[in-house]
Amino acid sequence: MKSAWSPLRHATFRAMWIASVVSNVGTWMHTVAASWLMTTLATSPLPVALVQTATTLPVFLLGLPSGAVADLIDRRRLLIFTQSWMLAAAGVLGILTLLGAIGPWWLLALTFAIGLGAAMNGPAWSAAIPELVPREELAAAVALNSVGFNIARAIGPALGGMVMAASNAGIVFLLNAISFLAVILVLWQWRYARPVAEQPDPGLRDAMHEGLRYVRSSRMYHAVLVRAGLFAFAASALWAMLPVVASAGLGTSSTGYGILLGCLGAGSVIGAAILAPLRRRFSSDVLLAVGVVMFALATAALALIQHFALMALAMLMGGVAWMMVMTTFNVCAQMAPPAGLRARALAIYILVFQGALAFGSSGWGAVAGRIGVRGSLLVAVALLVVGLATGARLRLSPTVVEDHEYAA
Repeated sequence: MKSAWSPLRHATFRAMWIASVVSNVGTWMHTVAASWLMTTLATSPLPVALVQTATTLPVFLLGLPSGAVADLIDRRRLLIFTQSWMLAAAGVLGILTLLGAIGPWWLLALTFAIGLGAAMNGPAWSAAIPELVPREELAAAVALNSVGFNIARAIGPALGGMVMAASNAGIVFLLNAISFLAVILVLWQWRYARPVAEQPDPGLRDAMHEGLRYVRSSRMYHAVLVRAGLFAFAASALWAMLPVVASAGLGTSSTGYGILLGCLGAGSVIGAAILAPLRRRFSSDVLLAVGVVMFALATAALALIQHFALMALAMLMGGVAWMMVMTTFNVCAQMAPPAGLRARALAIYILVFQGALAFGSSGWGAVAGRIGVRGSLLVAVALLVVGLATGARLRLSPTVVEDHEYAA
């Protein structure tokens, strides 16, 4: 019987998983250091906000092209290039900071350069996972990737703050550069064999159009994109409002906020552990429905509960729910497309999901300014339920690979 941890028995997946956790820790350290450094370089809040923009904008600029490139060329070489690109950008940023030569625009430009590498890296990395484990272990592998990300999210910001307190932001940036080196070393040893194409590879433009045609003609992928987009938009309210509730609603410090984030991360680990046996008993649609309802309850708790310990338990439940929903969506997104189109389809999935999260976060902030934090969270709860009901007709079938001709 396959367990939640069975993918770690495969040496290549295990090495890449460990390396990705190290790299993600470095990325979260960079995020904290870059935001803090910008506050010392600029007096206006706009440049501070632009740090996050520089991180996320490349996903929208390069989403589909990066997926097409990942399907057209050797993914291993592409991943080595993108990791090397991010290593170089982080290294230059660290050196300039240590030399005292960094300014607001250099910080934004080099953060944007790292974001470009991450945008090119994402679809290729996601498309590589099904090539590292047997098909029956893909769900567990996707869940483990999410666990690794949550581990990094819990450790990275705190570690970044500690390093900055002991030294400065330049050291943090250099440590981030070293974290990319760990991934490069693992990729260098990966014996990847690119599948032999039955037809000559199209050009980049034709490859992008082919990916769009697949998504347009695939009812299965319509279900993934619509339901994931609806969920991400509504669920972003919890992530956006959590620091506000922690400070203003519960009156806690940054430590308390960190504990609540840690509960979300711990819940994700629990969710990964229980998801494998649940997937053998229940369909993806059932697991998705349960996960959305649980996340809606956690969001409602964030709006209504005033007790810290009860809030921590609610966030623990929210972490379990987040893992159930995200793993279900990710497995469907990775298993549905044919292998030759997987990276392009995943690029569109990432674009939709990240876009819904980004626009949702800013949207809920605007709503909270008009009707209050509690009101915005309760509206988000209603949208989660409405989205679940709306998407009920769009069923998910992750075991089906749609390998057909695509309508023009």
